[in-house]
Amino acid sequence: MPSPPLHNEPSPPPENRTPRYLILGCEGMLGRAWRELLSARNLAHDGVDRQHGDLTDPADIERLVTPEHTHIVNCAAWTDVDGAEEREAEATRVNADAVGLLAARCEDTGATLVHYSTDYVFDGRASTPYPTDHPRDPVNAYGRSKAAGEVALESSAAQWLCVRTSWLYAPWGNNFVRTIARLAAEREELKVVSDQHGRPTSARGLARTTLALLDAGARGMHHATDGGACTWFDFATAIAARTNPACTVHPCSSEEFPRPAPRPAYSVLDLSKTETLIGPMMAWEDTLAGVLEEIDGTVTTGESHG
Repeated sequence: MPSPPLHNEPSPPPENRTPRYLILGCEGMLGRAWRELLSARNLAHDGVDRQHGDLTDPADIERLVTPEHTHIVNCAAWTDVDGAEEREAEATRVNADAVGLLAARCEDTGATLVHYSTDYVFDGRASTPYPTDHPRDPVNAYGRSKAAGEVALESSAAQWLCVRTSWLYAPWGNNFVRTIARLAAEREELKVVSDQHGRPTSARGLARTTLALLDAGARGMHHATDGGACTWFDFATAIAARTNPACTVHPCSSEEFPRPAPRPAYSVLDLSKTETLIGPMMAWEDTLAGVLEEIDGTVTTGESHG
């Protein structure tokens, strides 16, 4: 997919422009969902991925984000949670510095910046869902990098919509659902942590929800996931039950499955602000069933977060 050409002429006022979307990270899990959605709705869009340019380079951002683009959808991110522990500076350049540069460019062109953040900006010590205005207090480097990206947005004068999400998955890409589906088909037993609570999120559902928020005029911070909440164990059990009922999933503690980056024990996001504006989210069990119908046998290992 070719990169957009360089345009230096001033952009017309947003209300006088035909909507045109630029999807950054267009080959990723969420970027693909956005491209499908915009194509289905006959909305003009361009897509760029990392080979088209460096989002930490102001010159590349100026070249990619043209005055014709009314909405910049930033699906590009550092999502390697464990890798960020040793490479926090790199994660921060992608998840924060690039966001500030994008916001500055959108301020110049009049575009609305759509950005995604994560449940991992919170400390995990809550027992009720986190509202959008809860103080940030991340427990790992990835969360700190995403929190810095939120601060960059809030410090800008651009028009922006930031959507926090969690436990992202799709029929494609590297994610928990595809991993568990493959393992359940191969093994008789699995062990999955049962002391981390959150909300799964279908990439297609997230793209639809975000577009609905934009259509409703939403700006600022919102939360979007599938409806309901569960543990990773609950999620894996549901996946295995639909993939291979003969596979038994056993619960275990996080201590039994150590990772380089600590995870928040409770990161359920409060959806009330979003649901008040556009209606209830579909239950994660129903969304999962639809995604599993599409997954083929080429499942690969991976983990992804918003």
